[in-house]
Amino acid sequence: MNRIWKRVAWLAGVGATAMAMPALADPIATVDRNGSMVAVEPYAPNIVRVTIALDRDHAGGKPGYGITGAADAAGWTHSTSAAGDIFASSALTLTVDAKPWPKAPSQMERYFAPSLPPVSVSINTPDGRTIAMTGWSLAPHEVSGEQTFLTGANFTADQDEHFYGLGQNQEGALDLKGRTIDCSHWYDAPAGEQVCVPVLVSSKNYAIVWDNPSATSVSPGMHGQTRFQSKVGERVSFFVITGNSANDLYAGYARLTGKTPLPPKAAFGLIQSKARYESQKELMDVADGYRSRGYPLDVMVLDWFYWTRMGQIDIDRTYFPDPKGMNQQLHDRGLHSVISVWPRFERESRYFDMLAAKGWLMKDKNGNPVDGLPVRSDRAGALIDSTNPDARAWFWNTTRENIISQGFDYLWLDETEPDLVPDGYQYSIGSGDRYHNVFPYLHTLGSAEGSARDRPDFRNMILCRAAYLGTQANGCLFWSSDVNSTWEALRRQVPSGLNMTASGIAYWSSDTGGWQWPSGPKAKHAPLVDPAGAKSTSPDYPDYPELFVRWYQYNSFTPTLRIHGQRPGSAAIWDYGTAAEPILAAWTRLRYSLLPYIYPLARQTYETGAPFMRALWMDFPNDPAVSDLKNEYMFGPAFLVAPITEQGQTSRRVYLPGGTDWYDWWTNQKHAGGQWIDAASPIDKMPLFVRAGSIVPLGQQVLSTATRQSLSEIRVFPGRNATARLYDDDGTTNAYKGKGGKSATLSWDDATHRLTASGALPTGQSAQSLVKVVGR
Repeated sequence: MNRIWKRVAWLAGVGATAMAMPALADPIATVDRNGSMVAVEPYAPNIVRVTIALDRDHAGGKPGYGITGAADAAGWTHSTSAAGDIFASSALTLTVDAKPWPKAPSQMERYFAPSLPPVSVSINTPDGRTIAMTGWSLAPHEVSGEQTFLTGANFTADQDEHFYGLGQNQEGALDLKGRTIDCSHWYDAPAGEQVCVPVLVSSKNYAIVWDNPSATSVSPGMHGQTRFQSKVGERVSFFVITGNSANDLYAGYARLTGKTPLPPKAAFGLIQSKARYESQKELMDVADGYRSRGYPLDVMVLDWFYWTRMGQIDIDRTYFPDPKGMNQQLHDRGLHSVISVWPRFERESRYFDMLAAKGWLMKDKNGNPVDGLPVRSDRAGALIDSTNPDARAWFWNTTRENIISQGFDYLWLDETEPDLVPDGYQYSIGSGDRYHNVFPYLHTLGSAEGSARDRPDFRNMILCRAAYLGTQANGCLFWSSDVNSTWEALRRQVPSGLNMTASGIAYWSSDTGGWQWPSGPKAKHAPLVDPAGAKSTSPDYPDYPELFVRWYQYNSFTPTLRIHGQRPGSAAIWDYGTAAEPILAAWTRLRYSLLPYIYPLARQTYETGAPFMRALWMDFPNDPAVSDLKNEYMFGPAFLVAPITEQGQTSRRVYLPGGTDWYDWWTNQKHAGGQWIDAASPIDKMPLFVRAGSIVPLGQQVLSTATRQSLSEIRVFPGRNATARLYDDDGTTNAYKGKGGKSATLSWDDATHRLTASGALPTGQSAQSLVKVVGR
């Protein structure tokens, strides 16, 4: 029996004995290429799924977790020709190339002949682009006692092509071309936690969504090819999304995996946290400290170890004697609360035995709960098996009854990688190796569905540490995990966040100042921030207040602004020294003044799927200088942000993309695009530039988003015609999904220098009375 048929027979045996066959999908057609089955399943004119397997049922299987969109073949046709099977829509043509029975192989070919009947697929767009899958692979091996396959596919890549996405990788790269990315969740990754969202976006305006949740390696554009290979599987399954712009791709991703909900308005204000506030009094003292100083604040966070032990899902009344009263006091001050709830259960906790008896904990090969990890001295409990719908429903119900009932608004679902690595263990749906990356999606799904059912009028959000396909639809706000408190870590945040948002995960940020205890190498330059009076730092880290200031400036221009980390003191903005406090206060006020600019961007993300923290390649695709520019980005359509990530730096080189002029936010000086400039960056300034032809609404100062915010001005940066949307709603309910909220479109006519509004402004103010034209 030759090698082809040996593998076919072996696969058939595995399918009969070890695997439950997936439910069938509804492909437009499944074609046979000499034993390789190729299913083609359209989802929209510009979205198509291709599945390849040796077994017809596997080829026809439904897509995996996170894909919630429905197949839709409307407008598609299927025909055959000498070239192969041709599937066509108005947006693309997919050809499964014909594969005549091969000639008799030569002696050399017999030795090196592939074991699988070859398959090649080409996708062509009307403007002449081609995306070609040139080969696929199934290599048998054993993983944790399961007979399975390494499964993969190769795609062609152009020499001038660049690649982005694949989740969060903190090794410091933006353009992924020529690199090999380990697309698997790994808390202990040396550069900082890595998170797999298997969405690869090309500068040629297409995206590949890889439909396999096992650990996957991806090598984009290496030696003219892009290679995917997953650790476990019996098929190749992927989606291709095409478009004329980056935004078209994110609309396609939202169609496949679900909309990104509009977070509550409080999510865009300052979120104050620390690892950890040890008592109710300490937490309330921080909240009152903001109010007594007149500093804006929206959310207080209660992190871990408020419980009596891991897995009790309770609140230690010794230190938090009246959590309901505490939350009422926060609400009375216009604040919201977030509380961290972990998925881990110590053996001594009250629920462990019940969960073990029901089989609702992750198990080892003998069926016993896995208790802790043999790394980092981690022995703290078993992991709830959130792949089991009953287990995740119980987790939400218990959290609601024990925690949310005490007045807490939002959950922080920590350890969503999960930190208890599933490889070698068993979930209810299969092995942890097969489903290595799905936990963040399913664990957060339970709380998202529970909140929608039990609090239907309440706009939910979840702080989440990891993501997978579709996790954004659960209302998650992501952050880069427990990163170091160093300048190097800050530098790595910028490209890490840009690739996360490029993966369709719009809400990403980082712990301001880093999470780990402040400890870094000796400063090369005299600190720009005098550390005198700093409490939330370490005495041997005199430049930490400077680092914190620069990190705070950066996070003021990320989707969310949150202070968090291990450090002494309160971690509030007055605890980084008397020199740092006024700078941090000024940036907090700037953030709040920009809420009328930011909140409509969030509404637009809900409607379109497109992120508003954007690497420059998204908005300037024809400028080759920006393809790997990893330390600048756009924040909405107006702002170019150039973070300061070097200690002692008081100026930096900034590239201004071509095709437009740019205004310095601080001085209003106008610069031509397509050039590098030296931008001043004294410690109280971070380089910010505004694209000519932008409209930036600014709000009056408020202490929180609970106060209705009027506009203070509408600032116009002339240079071309422009439009901007104003949007506002109650900020707390789900009415925005229907007819709730008010909006108006502002239009700037550059020839007449006149601003008009499409209707009444959401604030009820007159647009004309608020206009301020820069340069006039």
